[in-house]
Amino acid sequence: MEEKRPKIIVLDDDQELRAMLARYLNEQGFVTRAVSDAVQLDRLLQREPFDLLVLDLMMPGEDGLTVCRRLRAQGETIPIIMLTARGDPVDRIVGLEMGADDYLAKPFNPRELAARISAMLRRQTMLGAGKSVSHEEQVHFGPFTLDEGQRQLLRDGKVLECTTGEYALLRAFVANPNRPLGRERLIELAKGRDYEATDRSIDVQILRLRRLIE
Repeated sequence: MEEKRPKIIVLDDDQELRAMLARYLNEQGFVTRAVSDAVQLDRLLQREPFDLLVLDLMMPGEDGLTVCRRLRAQGETIPIIMLTARGDPVDRIVGLEMGADDYLAKPFNPRELAARISAMLRRQTMLGAGKSVSHEEQVHFGPFTLDEGQRQLLRDGKVLECTTGEYALLRAFVANPNRPLGRERLIELAKGRDYEATDRSIDVQILRLRRLIE
């Protein structure tokens, strides 16, 4: 039964918070592994696959931003929810620029974290199931190919590494060709109706996507 439950990693140097989140998320139906530093995180990722990473920003040694940037540079596409102190807008923007898919400001209600995890995993499932909607699993534009069957973006046949958030945005654009999309509509299409954005963080992810394909 454990194999069918989503597997989550929580990386936070606060032992009390780490234990509380692991306990709560396990109670919510997730298989949760809690680690205190990047070394333990790397060991887990090398040993077994996970569905999502909850990553604290402020940590001694290798901090959350550095960890996020390194994972993305290595081609790791695991969805990342960044935990930021006091919801500092700068921290949120930088975190998204480094490759995080979502953020949550401390202090937070564990119930909200569980809801965001469920929403992100649900979006992944919907994206993965998208291939059953149409037999045309590949969409071509310029030198690019969006392979919805494999959930990959290719340029001239070469796979480009993109995060879950970037892929969701690109799929929203591809599904609505030649149509202007306002920020709220784009968030709804890419993130879901239950996603609440308190600033223009979606702009940061669009910028990352433009850097990838332009």
